[in-house]
Amino acid sequence: MKPVFSSFHSLHSPLLPLNRRPRWARMESSSPPPHHHCHPNQNKTKLIVIMGATGTGKSRLSIDLSTAHFPHSRIINSDKMQLYNGLDITTNKIPLHERKGVPHYLLGDVDSIDADVSPSQFRSAAGLTIANISSTGNLPLVVGGSNSFIHALLVETFDPRVDDVFAAPDSVSNLLRYDCLFLWVDVAWWVLADYLCERVDDMLDSGMLEELAQFYDPRKEGIRVGLRKAIGVPEFDKYFKKYPPWESDENGRVPKKGCNHARRDAYEEAVREIKDNTCRLAKRQIGRIERLRKAGWELKRLDGTATFEAIMKKNEWRSIWEKEVLEPSVKAVSRFLE
Repeated sequence: MKPVFSSFHSLHSPLLPLNRRPRWARMESSSPPPHHHCHPNQNKTKLIVIMGATGTGKSRLSIDLSTAHFPHSRIINSDKMQLYNGLDITTNKIPLHERKGVPHYLLGDVDSIDADVSPSQFRSAAGLTIANISSTGNLPLVVGGSNSFIHALLVETFDPRVDDVFAAPDSVSNLLRYDCLFLWVDVAWWVLADYLCERVDDMLDSGMLEELAQFYDPRKEGIRVGLRKAIGVPEFDKYFKKYPPWESDENGRVPKKGCNHARRDAYEEAVREIKDNTCRLAKRQIGRIERLRKAGWELKRLDGTATFEAIMKKNEWRSIWEKEVLEPSVKAVSRFLE
């Protein structure tokens, strides 16, 4: 059987111990005096974790931090659906040109789209990636909205027998194997919900329907594993079952043209379901972040509400973002690295 992360070892070898200190860590000029009580995180690898619900600007913040302020940063994806190779528009992968040369890891690396990636598999792959990044003196940034994967990666002791750590009471741990700074990008729900719905429309304008049409396989209808769990796939599978997306012509396979009222209604229903399910996902992600806070994770909240209000009104938003999200993040990271 082909391993889920088949290309991982060739990309990131040799493997190094997780507790090796990166070059940018502050070095003490002398040994601590007798009876000195060391900080519990002193010998742990430093790690920046950017969290938040879908659509809150986590990728934007990671690129801003990496390009303008901390050029030794390397970004590790922790979004479950973005691990897979394919459906780049549907899963909202950051386009190559927007990465601005910043190396990204575990982004589109999984070719086995019909296999689920378990939290323990992610813990292993991301842990090795962190070790290799920090060993070369670079700063690992874990970025994504899959909080179950973030929990699995970071905790000292992980129990792979627990399917959903957030479903079980008292199962969220605050004992971490890294020295972490958590940046939580938050947006008021009444703004975020409208933005997410508008983003779905933008994704459709960017070719999401055509992408899903190419992905559609009637033989796998109803199968919800791997990349087929991505929001957009099940909703449009129902639409494509009624209105198959392909017909042959002299150029091969092309999307069908034309539309009637029934087809338009089915299309609009699929779009409504995508918007509803995206909002449900965002609410679930926010709830899990709150669980982490209550468990003792020290999350620095960054309020992106004003930024997204400006985006929705088509106003200038960049200066607001820099003042309310980017600048506090830069200060927090600088203090953390010192």
